[in-house]
Amino acid sequence: MSSRTRDSRHYAPDLRESSVIPMNAITFTGVSKSYGAVRAVEALDLEIAAGQAVALLGPNGAGKSTSINMLLGLIRPTAGTVGVFGQPPDAAVRAGWIGAMPQDGALVPGLTVREVVEFVRSLYPEPMPLDEVLSLANLTSLAKRRADQLSGGQAQRVRFAIAVAGAPRLLVLDEPTAAMDVESRRSFWASMRAYAAGGRTILFATHYLEEADENADRVVVISRGQVVADGTAQEIKSAAGGRTVRFTIGDRPTAGLDTLPGVTGMEVRGGSVRLRTTDPDATVQALYASGVEVRDLEVKGADLEEAFLSLTGDKSTTRP
Repeated sequence: MSSRTRDSRHYAPDLRESSVIPMNAITFTGVSKSYGAVRAVEALDLEIAAGQAVALLGPNGAGKSTSINMLLGLIRPTAGTVGVFGQPPDAAVRAGWIGAMPQDGALVPGLTVREVVEFVRSLYPEPMPLDEVLSLANLTSLAKRRADQLSGGQAQRVRFAIAVAGAPRLLVLDEPTAAMDVESRRSFWASMRAYAAGGRTILFATHYLEEADENADRVVVISRGQVVADGTAQEIKSAAGGRTVRFTIGDRPTAGLDTLPGVTGMEVRGGSVRLRTTDPDATVQALYASGVEVRDLEVKGADLEEAFLSLTGDKSTTRP
């Protein structure tokens, strides 16, 4: 993950320069969580070193939210242990080592943005200076506005400010750019890179796979409560294998295209078709032999989205 050089005197101690023996920021050891007969997480083993930016990916129901809630000490595992810098999650929370940004949640009505952030700062032993929090979250111009009168994207920036107000060593983000437009997302990740400078640890769950590709040092994919892939984005794309055949078909029928030789999955977006295939030559040859008129044909290696779909077993999706 790229980062900008930043004066970190007002932030949490620079873990890269600390004299403390380095340890894992996050450790899941044989962690399982059941809700009655439903097993949300199954014998999860995961270690994340201090200073890494890690994207947590998985389809709905994969166990992402359950894992995050156990990491934050909000729920306890049925079996196994969770550690944060060598301590139980609740102890790490009390020490102010963890900051969390949920996907949603109401902000305190009647208070200004500045008052909300200042209140949260007061709960931590060594908080970040207020003006620096507001600047980092791009909220300086909104500091006097009531927190319950913000747009969805602006409210997300306030949640980010709340998450970093205590200058935590570990920042946990659940779908952090939900409700943000493209420009706001770009600004958010610039702020995130600024905060990550100095060796702080970031764990974020996202459905925007390009965010994981661009902003994570490491990508962990979970499915059915277990890790199915773990590595850099490039390593995961390479391990998934396969290639993609993309083309434009307009409003013509797409029935049968998913049965072409080598095809393992098909996605249709409007008039554009994307076929995941293990044998692109055979797929393209059969495509033209079928008599289907196609335009803008392109064959390329799998991107992170294709790898994700392949690893989690999602074989076919159709979107408007």
